Amino acid sequence: MPKIKVVAFDLDSTLIDFIKLKRMCCEQAASAMVDAGLKMSVEHASKILMKTYFNVGIESDKAFSIFLFDALGKIDDRILAAGIQAYLKTKNAFLEPYPKVIPTLIALIRKGYKLGLVTDAPRLKAYQRLSAMKLVHFFDVVVAKEDTGKGKYDERPFKMLCEKLNVKPDEVIMVGDNLKRDIETPKKFGMKTVLAKYGMQKELNKDIEHIKSDYVIKDISGLLEFC
Repeated sequence: MPKIKVVAFDLDSTLIDFIKLKRMCCEQAASAMVDAGLKMSVEHASKILMKTYFNVGIESDKAFSIFLFDALGKIDDRILAAGIQAYLKTKNAFLEPYPKVIPTLIALIRKGYKLGLVTDAPRLKAYQRLSAMKLVHFFDVVVAKEDTGKGKYDERPFKMLCEKLNVKPDEVIMVGDNLKRDIETPKKFGMKTVLAKYGMQKELNKDIEHIKSDYVIKDISGLLEFC
């Protein structure tokens, strides 16, 4: 068996609890919009805003405008501004990695591994999150969606990671929470895979439980048991 040289990670729900953060941001945004005049309960507004993100794209910059247009039949800039500001303030205040992420990354580097990141997030947003969490310097390579124009349903992001680090697929182990994108695709490409079970979202893994990873971890530090 070839020696593993690279540990590659997904970003959202693997290094950070992205969905929890998104819900917190939506709750605070909903509260601010209601205070600014939106005629809706905070709980309902938060729920619909979160649903809008899932419908139009979790990274969408248009979710607030779509939410308000659906709710009011127009976009009220006063309410829109209040919601966006509250959202950004909450994100900046609570954006942090899962517990044990930093010690685990340090331990992997000390063991001689190179670290990579493969994400479907836009490059700028990925780097913003990494920068806010002080994680940028840990990674030798970051492959974001613009780099290949393809998401992780395609092998090309994983191929680019290997090319940039000058390694073969079987010298890489990929860690992620999404069975389809983080496990099935890299496994078909020839990588070893680790399911970050602690970050799994039921709605994103529904009906694909048959996809199996090489390893399963309940905590990111579990990587150190076999890496």
